[in-house]
Amino acid sequence: MSRPSQPLFQRSSSGTNLADIGLSSVKRTSFQTSKPAFATGAMSSRASADADRRSSVYRSRASTAGHVSHQSFFQQAPQPAGVPRDPRPLKDRSYQARIGQELLDYLVQHNFEMEMKHVLTQNIVKSPTQKDFNYMFQWLYHRIDPSHKFQKNIDQEVPPILKQLRYPYEKSITKSQIAAVGGQNWSTFLGLLHWMMQLAQMLEGYSCGRYDDACLESGIDVSGDRIIFDFLSKAYRDWLAMDEDAGDEDAERVLAPHVQAMAVAFEESNSKYLSELEMLEAENARLQKEIEDLEKSTPDPAILDNHFKIMEEDKVKFEEYNALAQQRSEKYENRIQILQEELDKLSEELGEVEEERRNLQKAVDDLGISMQDIDRMTAERERLQKGIESASQRLDDIKKKVAEKESEASKRLDELERMVDKYNTLAYQIALIPAAAVNANGNDYELRLTVNDGPDFTSSQLNGSNSSDRLLADPTSGYQPAHILNLDLRGQVRNSLVSLKKEISERRSVAMDVMMKDHDLLDGIKEAIEDKRNEVEALGHRVRAAEEEYEKTKEVTTAQKLNSDAQIEKMEKELAKMRAGLTESVQLMEQREMNTNIEYEQLTVRANALREELHTEIDRILNDVIKFKIHIQKNLDDYEGFVADELEKELGSDEMGEDTRALDL
Repeated sequence: MSRPSQPLFQRSSSGTNLADIGLSSVKRTSFQTSKPAFATGAMSSRASADADRRSSVYRSRASTAGHVSHQSFFQQAPQPAGVPRDPRPLKDRSYQARIGQELLDYLVQHNFEMEMKHVLTQNIVKSPTQKDFNYMFQWLYHRIDPSHKFQKNIDQEVPPILKQLRYPYEKSITKSQIAAVGGQNWSTFLGLLHWMMQLAQMLEGYSCGRYDDACLESGIDVSGDRIIFDFLSKAYRDWLAMDEDAGDEDAERVLAPHVQAMAVAFEESNSKYLSELEMLEAENARLQKEIEDLEKSTPDPAILDNHFKIMEEDKVKFEEYNALAQQRSEKYENRIQILQEELDKLSEELGEVEEERRNLQKAVDDLGISMQDIDRMTAERERLQKGIESASQRLDDIKKKVAEKESEASKRLDELERMVDKYNTLAYQIALIPAAAVNANGNDYELRLTVNDGPDFTSSQLNGSNSSDRLLADPTSGYQPAHILNLDLRGQVRNSLVSLKKEISERRSVAMDVMMKDHDLLDGIKEAIEDKRNEVEALGHRVRAAEEEYEKTKEVTTAQKLNSDAQIEKMEKELAKMRAGLTESVQLMEQREMNTNIEYEQLTVRANALREELHTEIDRILNDVIKFKIHIQKNLDDYEGFVADELEKELGSDEMGEDTRALDL
């Protein structure tokens, strides 16, 4: 969001700041010459002389936070047309009391009485006099602009000040109301004073850097704005303190220390970014090294492919196991339903037993049994109860041992299943499975477990037993080794594997012998090839020598032939000269002369035409080059002028904006 232009502030010769009348700039009354404005980045550039002097205006400029644009503390949305309505509940008594107390506390904390020589009372914010309002307004405005001097009546001073401060509701305040602030209009002016108090607090907070941390948390770096603000405030104060007849050299001498201090501050501010850059570069180097180490330590893709194939096989096995577990889960759910039905039946039986017990108790009461019989029966019942408890305890111990044995047996069974799977996998890999495999010889070596699928809940299990018929061959006994496996591993299978091992060893020995013979034959072939290669190289040397000799002989023969041809041609020419007569020679020479002249004229005409064409083309090309050069020079001159104008405008706007900001603050 760009920063909008703000009003031009004025400064009269008497020292007043924030001009008497609205948005127009004012000349100094002492003289009409203009002083040079200063820019932040270039102190040597000078603004053009005009009638206005020492007036500044805020304009949009690039933020020091890079591409992040942020809003000025003094920026405000454009006001709507007409008289705006104040949304604050100023007519509310409680709201008036609250903001009045805040205003009174602020006045007390910042020595209002000592500075203005005016006594504060509780009624100063409830029913003040015109003098109280004048003192409070002047004191609050001096908190915002300490250099301002009030020289006119309050009703003439307040409207332009409110307009320059951009008070949102200044259009609703008239001069007649300012001249009589008491009564029913006091709530409006109480809101005005409270707004000025908040503005002063905000300026104090900005000067103390109270908002810097919040800006950093939101991702906005205001350190550059802080440095420029300090530079403008200090430099502008010294510039205003100069004499009226001071020249450009004095201005540069006054502003040079501030520029140097600003440069040092920017260097200190940028040092943290340099250190952070070094740290990031070191981190980047470390990460690059880690990447190289990771690239070096990356395993071979072939190994990863093998692992992937193994994992795919394991995935298929796990899916089969998962399907088996899913089937078991469904069986368990069905058995849970059966158990629930049995539990419901037991609950009904328990109710019938309770009813029977009550009937028996009633029958005993009807029989009229004596107390001795009751004591005896009670003692007998306690003895029987203790016996039942001890038997239950022993039964629990036995159940725990049985559960441990069952758990151990289940683990052993799972381990046996894994071993069987491993055995079948290895047997498949060495071509023992299926029976049609190469090494099976028609025998079935696939190992299978013969166990029950799951538990069969019997009456004993319903009474508390946790045994599973998966671990039992029948309800009373377990499996025998010969019953659980379909093959005799120690007998038939082992003997078959030993014989297969011997057979494979013999085949391996035969293959090794054949391979050794092949290696010997290959070595002999290699030696023969090497001998033939040596012979070929020797023949190649002989061929190259013969070719060199042939080339030399050919050169000598060619030279002799050329000499002979030259002599023959010379003798032929001499013979032709001797045979030719004088007349023939003259005619031939004339005819040759005529032919030569005709050919020369034709060549001359063609050369002139070609020369004219080339001259025309060269002139056209030169004209095009000159036009292109002139066009480029013109564009460069126009662009240079455009850049100079834009630079002058930017420097002028920055100078005026920073002057106005410093003057405003």
